[in-house]
Amino acid sequence: MNLKKIELIFKRFRQSILIPRIQLNYTNHFTLLVAIVLSARTTDARVNKITKNLFSLIDTPKKMIEFGENELKKHISSIGLYNSKAKNIIELSKILVNSYNDKVPTILKDLLSLPGVGRKSANVFLNSALGIPTLAVDTHVFRVSNRVGLSKEKDVFKMEQSLSNIIPKKYLLYAHHWLVLHGRYVCKAQKPSCEKCVIYDLCEFQNKRY
Repeated sequence: MNLKKIELIFKRFRQSILIPRIQLNYTNHFTLLVAIVLSARTTDARVNKITKNLFSLIDTPKKMIEFGENELKKHISSIGLYNSKAKNIIELSKILVNSYNDKVPTILKDLLSLPGVGRKSANVFLNSALGIPTLAVDTHVFRVSNRVGLSKEKDVFKMEQSLSNIIPKKYLLYAHHWLVLHGRYVCKAQKPSCEKCVIYDLCEFQNKRY
């Protein structure tokens, strides 16, 4: 795909949603990180339902440790992988208290050292919390990028690098959010709503309809 087409795609995304934001609810950097960890293989809506009460009780690593793994499991038992997520959240809370003065680190390699935090999660945190133009590749970003023709990479890390190189810098801060929202509500996995697509004429997906 040529650069002119890529520029136009993100120009239309920006016209559609000027300033998109993460759909997870949070109150500070710690609760954002917890919400991101909880969101793995779970919808943001389901996470928000759980954290509405949870974050009214807990908003610091120390409080999370005091809350305890068993109690946390009870509060998040309605989402997938809740046992491992609870364990990871308690463990990362201990690390934040012992090694980072109760703060969430702001460097990628430090974030990646935390239990339950992979590259995608770390990039989402850096982008949403600090406004760093990282590009987290999740299932939506991966699907949309392949369908539209932005990147045909099959490896997540290679796609991240590819997209970061081809997307104009002025769009990079919000690129992840635009692609996620487009994949979630328009370019859906099973039945894409091509009739709602703002980039329909630019899309290179062979099976597009409308």
